[in-house]
Amino acid sequence: MQTVLVTGAAGGIGTHLRRLLKGVYPSIRWSDRVMPAGLAADETFVKADLTVASEVERAVDGVQGIVHLGGHSVEGPWDTILQANIVGCYNVFEAAHRSGVERIVFASSNHAVGFYPRRRRIGTEAPVRPDSRYGVSKAFGEALAALYAYKYGLRVTSLRIGNVGDTPADKRRLSIWIRPEDLVQLIRIGLEHPDIRCEIFYGASDNVRGWWDNAAAFKFGYRPQFRSEDYRDEALTADAKLPADPIGEWYQGGPYCSDEFDRGVKQADT
Repeated sequence: MQTVLVTGAAGGIGTHLRRLLKGVYPSIRWSDRVMPAGLAADETFVKADLTVASEVERAVDGVQGIVHLGGHSVEGPWDTILQANIVGCYNVFEAAHRSGVERIVFASSNHAVGFYPRRRRIGTEAPVRPDSRYGVSKAFGEALAALYAYKYGLRVTSLRIGNVGDTPADKRRLSIWIRPEDLVQLIRIGLEHPDIRCEIFYGASDNVRGWWDNAAAFKFGYRPQFRSEDYRDEALTADAKLPADPIGEWYQGGPYCSDEFDRGVKQADT
């Protein structure tokens, strides 16, 4: 990798990556609709709206790898999700194909499989079960990744990211948390490992309470360095202050499952 493009550079994950990827690749091109705060003089920024194909093509031109974080990062109205996460995602993959990009790391989400019960441990082969319009858009992105991998030869890694932060904030996040440094390890596997073709990994650190079988990532050398249980007491104390949420507490997607819940399956067993 000589030149890497990171979309969504102004977001929370992008901000972590600007610090942690510094110096890893000869050239990193940061892109978003707005300039990231605190952009240094030695950082390259390309303004691009993902919904505008010509702007995406300009951002992508000349890069070998893409880390696609851009889009709407939470649940939202359908038109917002459609434009930012579906049209925008398509524009990125299509521009990558046309420009001869070699690899894409796509920021998927645990919300693509949020409606699995917490009592069930799932691997990457589990069918998508999105918990929101946002989750649907991430399932779409994973499907698009497979299309461009198998039809056009892009090497693609989709990361079903849990919750990125320096510490897990509550009980649920003890199961899904990933430290930014561990996320960088997964991203580098996607950009560098010679055997990547089309893979799905879970974006999680070493979480003994985890619900996901991340054997696919371990096969490619992932070795998380951070443990959520080291922050157990603080997380459980914070969790005790949260309001009761019977639907969210049953399902892996948490409040994304209980939000707008109407005559659905209150407690799926499998």
